Amino acid sequence: MDFSPKVLIIDLSNHYGGSSSRVLSLMARAKTGSVALAGLKSGAITIQAIQLGLPVHALADHKADARILPRLIRLIREEGYNILDSQNIQSKFWANLAAIITKTSLVSTINSWYASEHGEFSTRVKLYTLLELSTNQSLDLYITVSEKDRRSLIKSGLPDDAIELIYNALELARAKSAVFLLASTSEVYGDPLVSPQSETYWGHVNPVGPRGVYDEAKRFAEAMTMAYHRYHGVETRIARIFNTYGPRMRPHDGRVVSNFLIQALAGRPLTVYGDGRQTRSFCFVSDLVDGLFRLLLSAEVEPVNLGNPAERTIRDLVAAIGTILGRPLEVTYNPLPQDDPRVRQPDITKARECLGWEPKVDLEAGLRETLAYFRKKGVGA
Repeated sequence: MDFSPKVLIIDLSNHYGGSSSRVLSLMARAKTGSVALAGLKSGAITIQAIQLGLPVHALADHKADARILPRLIRLIREEGYNILDSQNIQSKFWANLAAIITKTSLVSTINSWYASEHGEFSTRVKLYTLLELSTNQSLDLYITVSEKDRRSLIKSGLPDDAIELIYNALELARAKSAVFLLASTSEVYGDPLVSPQSETYWGHVNPVGPRGVYDEAKRFAEAMTMAYHRYHGVETRIARIFNTYGPRMRPHDGRVVSNFLIQALAGRPLTVYGDGRQTRSFCFVSDLVDGLFRLLLSAEVEPVNLGNPAERTIRDLVAAIGTILGRPLEVTYNPLPQDDPRVRQPDITKARECLGWEPKVDLEAGLRETLAYFRKKGVGA
């Protein structure tokens, strides 16, 4: 299976640079939908690209506009770009931040594409471009954070052991003296026997159960991260993220909030597993982002719970959605999957003390925003 990258070229310069003509020429020959330009509204390359009928996203009037970053992040996530190509020094600041936040591959130029300008892109050139992160020289370590992309890369012939995700990411952090933030999960606690769960609780996980692969993979990632901190001095941050929801979440990713909202908007019964008395912690996305940002800038190297301590049952969630919609909701009950957690509630004492953080958005307010987003996108209609 051949992997086709989707590239967003970022050029925030006002003037037509030396590489501009080559960028536009390459875009003109690229497969439709595979490459787009993000630039300034009055930038010379932006104007030229529009005149040539090429795909363009105008981000702002000037390169210091703070709205560039959120617009870039939204663009990457909504359009599915998996490579950011920073064309010049004016673009690298925003491209770097967007790549870090969205976990998107970043290249500093498209020089690695020039060898293939007059022919089809070879797998070697595609991989070189996709996986080059901070330099124009070949890397020995290849990194991708998408399991779908990882499978595609393996099928294209790249050795499996060349893209060991957590190991290579930690090695890169070590080589670059970078701060490494691991997005872990409350699933490390498994089906807990204590509630609320603090960071000192070691969890209750069935390693050979149907949920074991995910749970143990995250526990392993935490162990590797702490090993690199202890033995190599890597600056680490570990966020144990509890249930999170909000606008721009993927509608069909299987999360209970998105499942319920889609079913409710479509007028279908809501599917509840078990009796609905199991509890969850629902944290709105803006609160989580604030927590992650504070954690990244802190000096806390060990795990920190990030989640809403307001424990809610699944039945509570059904009722809250019904209240927002102004009508009762029909429910279908299915058997509870094996090892599905019965309780989930974070103890966020550490986050309060170390980060000065706690959630601010209550469930009803967050659900209203998420529902409005799904309606705007026509999801469930």
